[in-house]
Amino acid sequence: MDWKKILIPYENAVEEMKVKFKSIRSELRTIGEYSPIEFVTGRVKKVSSILDKAKKLGVETDSIESIEEGIEDIAGIRIMCQFVEDIYTVVDYIRERDGNDLEIVYEKDYITNFKPSGYRSYHIVVRYPIQTALGPKKILAEIQIRTLAMNFWGTIEHSLRYKYKHNLPEHISERLIKSADAAFMLDKEMSKIRHEIRQAQKLFEVKSNIVSDILRDIYSLYSMDKIKEATKLQEEFNEIWDNGDVRELKNFANKVNIFVEHQED
Repeated sequence: MDWKKILIPYENAVEEMKVKFKSIRSELRTIGEYSPIEFVTGRVKKVSSILDKAKKLGVETDSIESIEEGIEDIAGIRIMCQFVEDIYTVVDYIRERDGNDLEIVYEKDYITNFKPSGYRSYHIVVRYPIQTALGPKKILAEIQIRTLAMNFWGTIEHSLRYKYKHNLPEHISERLIKSADAAFMLDKEMSKIRHEIRQAQKLFEVKSNIVSDILRDIYSLYSMDKIKEATKLQEEFNEIWDNGDVRELKNFANKVNIFVEHQED
């Protein structure tokens, strides 16, 4: 079985899905809105992991069709959020895409119904269309959505399970459960000041976008050989930047933009 060839569509699917969700994050931040998506990662299962899971689930490994239908997470992306509430916002984003660029097969809410081990995350299995050299193909993929705290715990737990070949000593299992509860308590505490955190981050994004616009216009003056004018505006910007007032920065951005437009006429 040519695994390299088999996994190509899965690799493409992971890259496409990563781009789509990163684009949501980028667009929201560009327009000065809060993004529930902190960052996105993805991976394709290693062949050894696919075979291990096939054995565990009783999936025949002599048929690629059996593997493709029997193992749902060969392709997977992970979306990290700051707050538990953001997870359900992202879930709504995915539901809105159902029937368009993906099909939801099923959902598993391991946050409301967390596992006995303490594992928390939201899983959505989708059927994702991909264009291959041999034509269109739909493959199963898994989207995991979790907070940063949940991801930290999950990464550690996964490493320990790998080390002990899924037979964790009782004392380690107990500590993992306690640490999972502690991580979730952290998420709950952060949710209580969520509004303040979001406002602070939104203000930072707005300020960053304004500064980018100002510097872009000043550099355009340099490119037009308006060195004296550009230098004067740069000095004025430095003074305003030191004060850190967003309203003053916004007014200055409008002033610079109007000046540049007149130079271009």
